Amino acid sequence: MVVNIYNIVQKLLFTLTFVSFCLIYSCTSHDKDLSDYTVSHTDFKQILKIDGFVEPVKSMTLVCPPEIEATIIFLLEDGTMVEKDDTVCVLESKDMETVYNQIIVDMETQRAGLNKIKADLAMQYALLEAQVKNNDADTKIAQLDSFQLEYATPSQKKIKQLELERVMIEKNKHEKKLKSLSVIQQSEIRKAELKIQRMEVRLKTMEERLDGLVIKAPQEGIVTRAINFISGNKAQIGDLVFGNMPIVIIPEMKDMKVKISASERDFKNINVNDSVYYNFDAMPGNMAWGKILKKSPVGQQYKKGSKVKFFEVEASIDSVLEMPDPGFSAVCNIVLKVVKDTIVIPQVAIFEEDSMKFVYVKKNKHYEMRQIQTSISFPKEAVISVGLKKEEIISLSKPGISMVKDRVLLPVESRDSVSKEEKNNKEQIVKNH
Repeated sequence: MVVNIYNIVQKLLFTLTFVSFCLIYSCTSHDKDLSDYTVSHTDFKQILKIDGFVEPVKSMTLVCPPEIEATIIFLLEDGTMVEKDDTVCVLESKDMETVYNQIIVDMETQRAGLNKIKADLAMQYALLEAQVKNNDADTKIAQLDSFQLEYATPSQKKIKQLELERVMIEKNKHEKKLKSLSVIQQSEIRKAELKIQRMEVRLKTMEERLDGLVIKAPQEGIVTRAINFISGNKAQIGDLVFGNMPIVIIPEMKDMKVKISASERDFKNINVNDSVYYNFDAMPGNMAWGKILKKSPVGQQYKKGSKVKFFEVEASIDSVLEMPDPGFSAVCNIVLKVVKDTIVIPQVAIFEEDSMKFVYVKKNKHYEMRQIQTSISFPKEAVISVGLKKEEIISLSKPGISMVKDRVLLPVESRDSVSKEEKNNKEQIVKNH
């Protein structure tokens, strides 16, 4: 019986020793695996990461010429790089071609009419001129006959004088008619020439308008097809276009900006003049810097019938290593909050107990459980206002009970003042946003 009790006691002691050893080994092994973090002073930045895309600050919109209805018969594809004066789009207008051809026909007809007028007037002038010359001859004959009047009877003299007067009258009449005909000819010819000049002006105007159907790039850039407001899609070959309807957009490549579609929650946190720095997936290693320029006050539905809204935010690119092309996606890092020269620690190092926040500060081979206060707290990091000093080492995971030797609480007055400060900070953040 004594032997049995002795054996039982021995087994119990062995079991207790083994369990204790396992517990000690487990705690020691766990504590050896603890990750530490050295406290330091740094600038705290709250960064909001959101996607955007690059677009030009200024762009040139090429439109259909005014007062024209035409069809697109040639159009460059989206993303085509063009130089100045390259052909971007060709339009066709049957009505304009018909009018142009009719003007040419009318002008040729008018020119033929002018030539006929000149020929007819020249013939009339020649006939009248012949009559004038014939009358001159009659006048000279009558004057010769007048020398014989000296030997004629009074009746004969009277007849000859009357004939001479008649010839002189005819002569004056033909001379006046010849002068009048010259004025009439010049007037008729001038009238016909003015008609032809007006037609030439119309023809030149139509030629310029037809030339305008070939739309050329006013500057170098990348072609982007405009939205056809009739179809709601991008312009394409075969589309009917009207005067001043946008067809192609060519951006100015030297200045770019970033368009951001922010969710309602992110939109509330973003402020005008917040700093932004960008990364570009298509350009590894490239970076750019700018700031928030403006926020659209009206949100757009994510899709029809959806309660989720997105708000448009525009940001500048003030400096860049290499300017990205329009349409490139950009990772926008918006700096929402900056606290200079403060203590920032990871949230994983902060533990809560009895509504109080603690960290585990390393003291030689053990840890001290110390109460802290945070002034600003975010999902990954927190700004410490009271409780930690520079160069102290804290654990990123909770140590075993055997490794914690002390528990230090903040003085009551410190806790109260810090609580007020934290509250004020939170209110200020809410007010700013």
